[in-house]
Amino acid sequence: MYDVSIIGAGVVGCAIARELAKYDIKVCVVEKDGDVSNGTSKANSGIVHGGYDSAPNTLKAKLCVKGNEMFKQLDNELKFGFKKCGSYVLGFDENDHKEILKLYEKGTENKVRNISVVEKEFILANEPNVNPDVHSALFCGSAGIISPFEFTIALAENAADNGVEFILETPVTGIEKTEEGYKIKSNDKEILTKYVINSAGLFSDKIAKMAGMNNFEITPRKGEYLLFDKEIGSMAKSVLFQTPKEGSKGILVTPTIHGNLMVGPNATYVDDKEDLDTTKSGLAEVGENAKKTMPELDMSKIITQYAGLRSSMESYDFIIEETEKGFVNLIGIDSPGLTSSPAIALYVKDILLDSGMELKEKVNFISHRTPYIRMDRMSNEEINELIEQDKSFGKIVCRCESISEGEILDVLRRSIPVNSVDGIKRRARVTSGRCQGGFCTPRVMEIMSRELKMDMLDINKGNKGSYILADKTKTPKGGKM
Repeated sequence: MYDVSIIGAGVVGCAIARELAKYDIKVCVVEKDGDVSNGTSKANSGIVHGGYDSAPNTLKAKLCVKGNEMFKQLDNELKFGFKKCGSYVLGFDENDHKEILKLYEKGTENKVRNISVVEKEFILANEPNVNPDVHSALFCGSAGIISPFEFTIALAENAADNGVEFILETPVTGIEKTEEGYKIKSNDKEILTKYVINSAGLFSDKIAKMAGMNNFEITPRKGEYLLFDKEIGSMAKSVLFQTPKEGSKGILVTPTIHGNLMVGPNATYVDDKEDLDTTKSGLAEVGENAKKTMPELDMSKIITQYAGLRSSMESYDFIIEETEKGFVNLIGIDSPGLTSSPAIALYVKDILLDSGMELKEKVNFISHRTPYIRMDRMSNEEINELIEQDKSFGKIVCRCESISEGEILDVLRRSIPVNSVDGIKRRARVTSGRCQGGFCTPRVMEIMSRELKMDMLDINKGNKGSYILADKTKTPKGGKM
C-alpha cells in the first residue's frame, strides 16, 4: 500500500514526487511510457517565464511567480542547467505599445521582479539582430531558459534516489475506490494507494473520468518548432516574444540552454492527443512570423523540426484540487506549467496536509544530485585527467556534439532506467546535432546492447515498439558471417 501514487511522470508529476520524497511516506509514480518526460514536458519552449502575462489573482499568476523564484536554488541542488537570460516582449507600433503597458501593469500587480518598459535604442543595443523597426518592449530580467526534459529527469532521479518508486510502462486502465483509498488498475498489475494525484497532462481528464469525475474536458493544442544549428545560436541573447495576440504568446525566438537557436510555436487545436506531426504550412507559418522578430534569420541553418502538445480547457486557470477525498486532480496545466511546476508541488503538498496526511520530514533526505558528466564544460586538463581514469571518455561517439562513450555510460547507470535511443538523447544530447543521429545512432545502439544486455533488434528509438532495426542483414550465398 502506497501513501501517495502520482499518475504521470511529466515535469509536474516529477516535481511533486521530488517534493514528497522529503517526507517519511511511501510514494510511487505511475507512467504509461517507458521513460519520464515523454509527453508535453519533452517538447515545449523551455522558458522560465516571469509571470507578467498571467491574469492577476489566479493560480497561474501566483504559482508562476513563485516557481520562477525557485529555479536558482533548484539548479544549485539538481544541476540541470538554468540560465537567467531575461526576455523581451517586442512591439512594432503604437497598438503594440499599448498592450505592452497593459502587460507591465499585470506584471506589477503579480509582483514580478525586474520588469520595465524599454525603448528601441535599449533593445537594439542589447539585441542587435532584432528587427530595426521595433518600437518598444517589455523587458523582464527574471526570465530564463532551461532544458525542459533535463529538468524533469533531474527531478525524477533525485526523487528516485530518495526512495520514490517509478513504475514505468504501466498505462492506467481503471481506478476503483476502496475502504483505505484507491486501487489503480493496469493491464497486468494493481496498485493500492491511500491518495491519488492525477498529473497525467493531456490525459488527466481521462484519468479523472476513470474515478467517476466527468466534468473535465481537455482539447490538445499543437505547437510546431524549428531548431537551428549552433552556428547561429548567438543571434539571440534573450528570449524574444512578440506582442501577444488573441490569447497566444505568439512566435518566439530564443537561445536554448545548449547553444542552439529555436523558434516557435504556432497554436493549432487538434483532436488526437498523440498527434505530433509537423506540417508544411505550420512550419512555414513559424518561420515567416519569426522573421518579423529577426529578419536576417537564415532558414538554411535549420537542423530539425518538431511539435509538442499542450493541455487546453475552456477554463483559463489551472485546476488543482482535491476533487474527492484522497483524489487530487491537476487539470489543464498548460503554459506556464513548466515554470510553475516546483510551486505546484508545494501547493499539492499543502492540499495533502489539509486533507489530514501526516508529513514527517526525512532526516536523511538527499537534496543534491550529481550532474551528468559534460566534457564540453571541462578544461583540457580536466578532460585529460578524466580519460586517464576511464578510457571510455576518450572514445567520441557523437561527432556533432563531441560526446564520448563515457558520458553515455554515465546516463545509463542512473536511478531511472533508460532503454531507448531517445532516452539517451534527452540526457546526453547524442543524435541532437547537425546530422541528427545519422552517424552516431548505430554506435549508441551497440553501447546499449552491451551495457543493458539487449538484443540490437529489441532497441527502441522512443516508446515500446518503435524498433530501429527490422532484422539482421542476410548473409550472401557462399559468404561468411
